[in-house]
Amino acid sequence: MATKNQNKPPFPNHNLTSTATNPSSRKCIGDEKMVGTANNGRSRQAFSVVNGGQDLCPNSAPASNAGSECGGIEFTREDVEALLNEKPKRKDRFNLKERCDNMVEYIKRLKLCVKWFQELEGSYLFEQEKLLNMLESAEQKCNETEGQMKNKEEELNSIIMELRKNYASLQEKFTKEETDKLDAVDSLAKEKEARLNFERSQASLSEELAKAQRELLSSNQKISSLNDMYKRLQDYNTSLQQYNGKLHTDLSTVENELKHVEKEKATIVESLSMLRGQLTMSRASQDEAIKQKDALVNEAAFLRAELHQVRDDRDRLQPLVQTLTTDVVKHKESTEKYVAELDHLIIKTNELEATCSLQNNKIRILQNQLATAEEKLQLYDSSALETRTEFEGQKKLINELQNRLADAEFKLVEGEMLRKKLHNTILELKGNIRVFCRVRPLLPDDGGISMEGKVFSYPTSIETLGRGIDVVQSGQKHAFTFDQVFMPEATQDDVFVEISQLVQSALDGYKVCIFAYGQTGSGKTYTMMGRPGHPEQKGLIPRSLEQIFQTRQSLQPQGWRYEMQVSMLEIYNETIRDLLSTPGVAGKQYAIKHDANGNAHVSDLTIVDVRSAKEVSFLLDQAAQSRSVGKTQMNEQSSRSHFVFTLRIFGVNESTEQEVQGVLNLIDLAGSERLSKSGSTGDRLKETQAINKSLSSLSDVILALAKKEDHIPFRNSKLTYLLQPCLGGDSKTLMFVNVSPDPSSVGESLCSLRFAARVNACEIGIPRRQTNTRPSDSRLSYG
Repeated sequence: MATKNQNKPPFPNHNLTSTATNPSSRKCIGDEKMVGTANNGRSRQAFSVVNGGQDLCPNSAPASNAGSECGGIEFTREDVEALLNEKPKRKDRFNLKERCDNMVEYIKRLKLCVKWFQELEGSYLFEQEKLLNMLESAEQKCNETEGQMKNKEEELNSIIMELRKNYASLQEKFTKEETDKLDAVDSLAKEKEARLNFERSQASLSEELAKAQRELLSSNQKISSLNDMYKRLQDYNTSLQQYNGKLHTDLSTVENELKHVEKEKATIVESLSMLRGQLTMSRASQDEAIKQKDALVNEAAFLRAELHQVRDDRDRLQPLVQTLTTDVVKHKESTEKYVAELDHLIIKTNELEATCSLQNNKIRILQNQLATAEEKLQLYDSSALETRTEFEGQKKLINELQNRLADAEFKLVEGEMLRKKLHNTILELKGNIRVFCRVRPLLPDDGGISMEGKVFSYPTSIETLGRGIDVVQSGQKHAFTFDQVFMPEATQDDVFVEISQLVQSALDGYKVCIFAYGQTGSGKTYTMMGRPGHPEQKGLIPRSLEQIFQTRQSLQPQGWRYEMQVSMLEIYNETIRDLLSTPGVAGKQYAIKHDANGNAHVSDLTIVDVRSAKEVSFLLDQAAQSRSVGKTQMNEQSSRSHFVFTLRIFGVNESTEQEVQGVLNLIDLAGSERLSKSGSTGDRLKETQAINKSLSSLSDVILALAKKEDHIPFRNSKLTYLLQPCLGGDSKTLMFVNVSPDPSSVGESLCSLRFAARVNACEIGIPRRQTNTRPSDSRLSYG
């Protein structure tokens, strides 16, 4: 587009008019021409627009200039300045005619310049209109291109929707392939069973084959007898012609039966050969599997025997080392004794030499004795040196044996870690809810401390070590197996080590849910929150947050940047309470909603952006002060509500432009209790009834999931409706079942363990990593 200054004349019009109307202000003007070279002989440059700074080209003048009075005359800046600054030549000061002629000539030249500027202005206006028309056409083209771009954008959006649908279909195909894989594993087991059935049926087929052979032999005998009969009939053909037709029909039927029997024989032989081939193939595969199993059993037996041999060698060499050390100590004492005796003899020899030079014989005898003593000392020194070298050799042997023992123990630990990793992978592929069981230590207030061994026991077999727990009630033993069982002496650090990888999954973009279940006073809140004021007894929630922020710091050099948001709520008497709301805000109603992605949202919930573990710790203390607790006969500080802590993680890798979204839900459920034991009345009675109702709804949901029913009753309580993405979606879910070792609580403990076993058998789907872009709505989701 043209600038505003392009349409202005090079000089204001009032200067030209003033010059034209006031000829007296000028002196005589010379007869210099406007076109041509300047006075100094240089060619003049084109006149540039004063304000616009653009040069005027020859073709910028209007087309009518050729026929105008100006002709082909063009003016430059120097021409105009020379015209305005021209001084008239005064030959005769009083010659007015000459002066008037000069002024007329000067006015003509000024008019010519003014007219040229007017024509130039007209050309500028024409050029402006032309540029405006071009601008309008360009705007129309721009509008058309914008419409085309919108159409293209709509087409691209439709293509993106189709790609998303294709992605969803591919996801479904992937899940279907995973199910087909599991079905293939099941079919392999069925094939093994079919192989056993085949071996059983083989014996029956061999019996049937023998029976068929016997029948074939009898049929051959019948055929031979029929042939004899046929010959006799031919001999008597002349005499028995009346029976000829009947005999021919009998003969044809017999021949048909013979052919039928031969066909059956051929089919039986073919089936027998086929069965033999299958039998050889199945026997070969069975022999190979048996060989592999025997090799593994032999290797395990060899390792166990080697471990036992190392332990026996260590136990055998320990007393030998002790005896050698005692011998060395004895030799040292005897050496010191002989040294002392040598000193004593030297002193005595000196005294004898000083006092009595006549006793040389005695001195020689003493010298001989001294020489023998020195020889003995050397013998003892050599024996001590040999003993020391032997001791060092035994010490090296012991160190080598200890190193071998440490390597064997390290291999055992690595094998156990590999087993746990493979077990977790299998559970993730199955989509099961993982269950950890924790037994709290006995407290002084618990009754029957000596009965702990009678209530709980822990199997020590290889299959159930660290995973099994047995409960004895009324003399009857109940066995349970979970993903991990923590005995009473397990520390908070031991528990967190087992779930640290699950917490790490939240940073990787997965939905993670960990909740604690159990009766009142079984240690749920201690497991999740820990004991205030004791850093070594911090619970899973503080430790998880510390690990997440430490991992975030370590991932920054790799280009990862994370944003985190926290919310906390409790469900008290089937009512949601915001634990981070400002004081004085009460009576607000909160609603749970589920979006299309399976995430649960709580409306109007307070969401806080956090950047460090200290900020979250401060929020946890604030929420703990707002949480509903009460005193019962079973617990001094009993949680009377379900506590839900949610950490939403949004991460972006600046180098790869990859985005992940993870959610970590840590839930401390209120404890189940019996009214007969808790002694709750009034408000505590209402709280107990609400808690038991919500836990009963949770049990109904788990039972429906285990049975794979079409309808899952998530809406029966606020708790199950909030946990719907964790129990029925694509989340990594872990349940802690806390039990009390108190013998009086064995009934509740048994109910909790049975419920945990049902939870462990539920399949909720394969966890899916969330790599979507950041949603426009910043509210937290519980899924």
